Amino acid sequence: MASPNIAGIHHVSLVVSDTARSLRFYTDILGLTQTARPVLAFPGAWLQAGGQQIHLLEVDNPDPVEGRPAHGGRDRHLALAVHSLDIIQKKLDAARLSYTLSKSGRKALFCRDPDGNAIEIIG
Repeated sequence: MASPNIAGIHHVSLVVSDTARSLRFYTDILGLTQTARPVLAFPGAWLQAGGQQIHLLEVDNPDPVEGRPAHGGRDRHLALAVHSLDIIQKKLDAARLSYTLSKSGRKALFCRDPDGNAIEIIG
């Protein structure tokens, strides 16, 4: 049963090592828009993803980047719904970024950002 007090997900935070590099991936490849961020004690950026946000945090990463599963569907991941999977696929191909298609047969793919965070794109 859904909680009557939870209205939805406001944002997810991802740890990144280089905010500028990550912003290129999230804005140029995924097409997200950067939004205002309060002044904090560490670098980062906030991105708008529909009615939700993704917060990029440039802080020490407590998780290993190496040794992640080859297929992001078998790793913790953020899933984004898109109107056209083909647009994202073409941008990933043009940037020579690797991805895997959904193993379930759904119209979806999995890629990783420059810091190894798994992203699912669902068309």
